[in-house]
Amino acid sequence: MKYPQIDPVFFEIGPLQLRWYGLMYIIGFVCAYFVLMHLSRRENYDIDKREIEDLLAYGVVGLIVGARFGYCLFYNFGYYLSHPLKCLAIWEGGMSFHGGLIGLVFGGWLFSRLRNKSLVMLADMGALAATPGLFFGRIGNFINAELYGRVTDMPWGMIVPGAGGRPRHPSQLYEAFFEGVVLFVVLSFLSRKVRTRGILISVFLAGYGLIRFILEFFREPDPQLGFIFASITMGQILSLLMVAAGAVLLITRLKSGGFSRDNART
Repeated sequence: MKYPQIDPVFFEIGPLQLRWYGLMYIIGFVCAYFVLMHLSRRENYDIDKREIEDLLAYGVVGLIVGARFGYCLFYNFGYYLSHPLKCLAIWEGGMSFHGGLIGLVFGGWLFSRLRNKSLVMLADMGALAATPGLFFGRIGNFINAELYGRVTDMPWGMIVPGAGGRPRHPSQLYEAFFEGVVLFVVLSFLSRKVRTRGILISVFLAGYGLIRFILEFFREPDPQLGFIFASITMGQILSLLMVAAGAVLLITRLKSGGFSRDNART
């Protein structure tokens, strides 16, 4: 299949450019806002519109800073150790989901301390709100022809510009569907059935980690790292840590309240 060659610049006026990837971030944050607003109307979420707007601001800063520095630390540490100022060059590319997650957690923790809100409640809300951003972010990767898949002989393989001329898995689309759509559906269902706090974030961590671990087998490893050992990539190592964290948290929360609808404040 022919890879759709889309101009990465969505809108341009003189020196001002808006790229598709940046637009996907904006759409993801807008979707997150509406998801958070929808959740805030439910009886077990103690947060109002003004607080959601502030929470989103903390999340945006935490995500961008965490994603950038996570990439520098996890995926190209040697280079950025020698060129530390390059860590600030976001326009050159290089963002890590796992680093972004750490940044989001820190931003949520800081907000919870300053506003006296339950961190677990905020984490549950953030888990569901993050999934549209995952979907649109992977669509942005696809448009940019980056983070593409490994070589394949499947009929839907695509020849990616600048990737050697052999068909490859459109792994960005796999990730968009499973990390964005499937996780959103699962978490939406649980959000209506489960009141015990901590269940949604637990399922998100374990679910995303498992999905990402599997799909990394279809994705080309980062060229500067390759495989860490055997056929395991850095993304898979970080994802396994997410699965472990999610599983431990899920077991802990189930023991504290299970799926009872009478534990909204647990």
